Amino acid sequence: MRDFVSDLGEVFAVFDRTQDSGNVSWGIRRDHVRWFVKSAGDPGDDRPALPFSKRVTLLHNAVEIAESVQHPVRPVLYRIVECSDGPLLVGEWVDGELPRTSQAERSSPESPIARFRTLPVERIDEALDALFDLHIRLAEKGWIAGDFYDGCLMYDFEAHLLHVIDLDGYVQGPSKNLMGRMFGSSRFIAPEEFRLGATIDERTTVFNLGRAIFELHPQASSRVRAVALKACSEEPSERYDCVDAFVSSWREAVSRGTVS
Repeated sequence: MRDFVSDLGEVFAVFDRTQDSGNVSWGIRRDHVRWFVKSAGDPGDDRPALPFSKRVTLLHNAVEIAESVQHPVRPVLYRIVECSDGPLLVGEWVDGELPRTSQAERSSPESPIARFRTLPVERIDEALDALFDLHIRLAEKGWIAGDFYDGCLMYDFEAHLLHVIDLDGYVQGPSKNLMGRMFGSSRFIAPEEFRLGATIDERTTVFNLGRAIFELHPQASSRVRAVALKACSEEPSERYDCVDAFVSSWREAVSRGTVS
């Protein structure tokens, strides 16, 4: 697979050791065009939490998502190449930095998360609104969030653009929690993502998005925080019942400004 990737063009970046998932990805440059190429990694590598077969399944799921929902914040998927070692997803390369930062680095004012949190309020609102708008589209197509956290986000601080990546774990339609503690960051996952047999549905997505406000927007107004609190209610029945209702309330709160 690596030889095939090298044939695509100049490899200018490799993402392997930092990928807990076991996926291996590359940045490829050819004729002044840059691509992002993602694979399921080494079939013989049994160190990741997910076996190779599951990683392949998730990549095929990523293709379904990309084909069903196009949105400005989503990098374009150009091509899928089926290889003996699983699929290669060839997509658009986007510039940006991950807000996700280790706990030790979060206090540094130079960290991506600190820089994002101190952007002008309008910039943060704009980025979050783009994220939420994407999830309206995803919900319309039946997709429920899975393993969503700030590692799914990239922010280009020069162009002031948000990119949303790695939604491989999203699922079609409501489902049951068959794992107990599901995959995901404890800063983002909903209570039902800890409970075996619990229902995972659009209200779970609402919780995840509400957590994004708390994690990424410390400058939020009291009205916006109230929206986030409702979205993150312990009981799903006390949250907004759908993504669209959550986003409508968010937009109304933002439009009313900082006055309490």
